[in-house]
Amino acid sequence: MMLAITGGTGFVGAALIEAALAAGHEVRALTRRAQPPRDGVSWIAGALDRPESLADLVRGADAVIHVAGTVNAPDRAGFAAGNVAGTAAMIDAAGRAGVARFVHVSSLAARAPALSLYGATKAEAEALVMAAPLDWRIVRPPAVYGPGDLEMLDVYRLARHGLALLPPPGRVSLIAVADLARLLLALAADNGPPALYEADDGTPSGWSHRDYARAIGAALGRRVHSLSLPAALLMLAARADSAVRGTRAKLTPDRARYMAHPDWVIDPARRPPPELWTPQQPTPDGLAATARWYRAQGLL
Repeated sequence: MMLAITGGTGFVGAALIEAALAAGHEVRALTRRAQPPRDGVSWIAGALDRPESLADLVRGADAVIHVAGTVNAPDRAGFAAGNVAGTAAMIDAAGRAGVARFVHVSSLAARAPALSLYGATKAEAEALVMAAPLDWRIVRPPAVYGPGDLEMLDVYRLARHGLALLPPPGRVSLIAVADLARLLLALAADNGPPALYEADDGTPSGWSHRDYARAIGAALGRRVHSLSLPAALLMLAARADSAVRGTRAKLTPDRARYMAHPDWVIDPARRPPPELWTPQQPTPDGLAATARWYRAQGLL
């Protein structure tokens, strides 16, 4: 297939491009900045708010895989620009080009839109996709991990010293980025009806925050002492991180509200059918691979 991909320079998008090339697909990927040439990839200079670049991106494509989105923003307008307006622009471009297959990467946060601006705008984007006259598929990933992820770097750095600062007690589902990439490719080729999926590593009832922290410690060869922070203290830490690191902050108040929710386990009824996709990466092995990548990059 010829795949039109947004977000190809990010963590999930980069893994998706690797998987697409390995599977023999051609890729056309949107980028704001010049990228080094690569066999099988046509980089399209542009952005979600530049319709002419989106027309170039989707022209002649067999499927659109819309990965790009805004995870951190200072206000609702910032989230809406990336998640809502950006999705609307991609839907319009795909429709104008006659590309029916539209695979949209949402988030488990969309399941509880009242908790965060991020989740609210991802839910709005889902509604746009579902209302579009397209052959759509939506995936709500839970926490995505793997080599190349910088969002969890601070957690690994702290665990290296034997400590994990956790949200209030709760549970979370996990998925390896390579498994998510395989799912997105499977959906781009799927001939079933439009569907919304939630996918994970196959662990029943997900992971407790404490067990997840212990697994990261094991990946680093360290025993980790875990400390659960009350929601109010988590919010205070988020404000401090935002004050110190500004737009580079990993723990923002919006993310703290999301993290304090006790249940981010996928709905098993929404798992993709096994004939379409099943996870292949055992999470302990994947966390160890992530730790090795951090070390190889000199980040730990």
